[in-house]
Amino acid sequence: MGTRWLVESDVYPAKLQERGLDHMCPTDEERDEIHRIIMEELVPGTIKPEAIAYHQQVMMRMKKAGCNAVVLGCTEIPLIMTDANSPLPVLDSTRLLARAALRRAIEEV
Repeated sequence: MGTRWLVESDVYPAKLQERGLDHMCPTDEERDEIHRIIMEELVPGTIKPEAIAYHQQVMMRMKKAGCNAVVLGCTEIPLIMTDANSPLPVLDSTRLLARAALRRAIEEV
């Protein structure tokens, strides 16, 4: 999940495919609303219960379709979605990238 630009890019599909993992994206309609929520609400700092409910609804649909986890690909989504309120385990890209950077920095010492 992320902005329209991220979800329509090959960033995550390519990396997941390299590891033999399938992926699923939000529908075009879901993608548009998630993009709007990120750009018009979360980026300016507005958090609405409706935004949380919408993300949960999309994640539930994806869970029913066979998804095992969801990538929170934009830094703003973890402001409203966590393992505590998501119907799927979340992969917070910001947190994962920070941990990977720390591991790499420690390895190079």
